[in-house]
Amino acid sequence: MLEDRTLAGLPPTPWPAAYPKGYAVVDVETTGLARDDRIISAAVYRLDARGEVEDHWYTTVNPERDPGPVWIHGLTSEALEGAPLFAEIAEEFAARLADRVLVAHNAVFDWQMIAREYARAEREAPVRQRLCTIALAKELALPLPNHKLESLAAHFGVVQQRAHHALDDARVLAEAFRPSLRAAAAGGVRLPLLECRPLTEWSDRPVPRQQSGGYGGYRAASWRAPRKRPACPYPNPGRYEDGKRLKQGMRVAFSGDTSTDRELLEDRATEAGLHVATSLSRLTSLLVTNDPDSGTSKVVKARQYGTPVVDEAAFGQLLRDVEPAESR
Repeated sequence: MLEDRTLAGLPPTPWPAAYPKGYAVVDVETTGLARDDRIISAAVYRLDARGEVEDHWYTTVNPERDPGPVWIHGLTSEALEGAPLFAEIAEEFAARLADRVLVAHNAVFDWQMIAREYARAEREAPVRQRLCTIALAKELALPLPNHKLESLAAHFGVVQQRAHHALDDARVLAEAFRPSLRAAAAGGVRLPLLECRPLTEWSDRPVPRQQSGGYGGYRAASWRAPRKRPACPYPNPGRYEDGKRLKQGMRVAFSGDTSTDRELLEDRATEAGLHVATSLSRLTSLLVTNDPDSGTSKVVKARQYGTPVVDEAAFGQLLRDVEPAESR
């Protein structure tokens, strides 16, 4: 570590000039994992370029609905009743994120929840890049039994006090991220930064309040199932060919952030007669992703199978003129 070199009379580790100038280590607790779930608490630890803590911030948020799995996050309807709405804390939250790389454990989840909340508030989060500490741990080849936050914390000797409390989770992650960042700098490791795309279109479905005690009737058995789509009525005509039209029945998969809400984009594909696939196989006609260089399982499989890949903008153009399926 940097301190050990300094104490030993050695020069400090040279810092890569390409590294970001500051970080916002974030954790959010939510009512669930679905696209229509809400943030109920958020915490940010702001770090400087070398990972030193500058300050921290925490707030609860009234989700205007059932708080979800209270047995996990401990925030009841009563505890959230007087909390501010997200729109009321959006400006202060944004000030904590501005001009910094968002750092989180499984960062795509935290970013998507934050982006959706800002879309609901008709605003945009000032975040352009994110860094996932899971991806960084893999880049550093840390000898972890798994990639849970508790395992990363234990590796660096960080003691967790209140798991699933946003402020403590953010603190633990900040303390584990600092030595990870220094190890990366010492080894000349390129940080696994990904682009953050704010939502430009959002479609929300109302969630009814529970009848028993306002928002407090959430039960483990009421965990929402993934949304089911009708089966595509057309046979799969095969892979998409560059320069040609999409054809009804083609299997389309999505990966990574999209500027249009994913569910809305999938609805448009379904309405055009395409088969929206949740996974990628040799039968997939096309993968839509704005991060073709990312290491997601779908992108990796697309490379292995030779599946055609287009970005969101190109896919939007293709949706305007989908070729009808051949009549039987």
